[in-house]
Amino acid sequence: MKTAYELAMERLNRTAPSTRLTQEQKKQLAELDSIYAARIAEREIALAGEMARSAGDPEKLGSLQEQLVAERRKLQAELEEKKEKVRRTG
Repeated sequence: MKTAYELAMERLNRTAPSTRLTQEQKKQLAELDSIYAARIAEREIALAGEMARSAGDPEKLGSLQEQLVAERRKLQAELEEKKEKVRRTG
């Protein structure tokens, strides 16, 4: 008798079979993670400085926080797109 976990894994493999990544692909994925982590950190630091200067202006502070969230989402989406491209070129 199979466990629920084993049944779920079988179902998952039927709908989306797992693919093996080459060492080169793993290296490229790690490099992309590193690059985008640096870009996100760079934007956070830059906007944190602006937020500190605008601490007295709640409207501007809110705007900067929204900008940070939007930029982070954009960079994450860009990262996932590039990672997917690397995975497909195997």
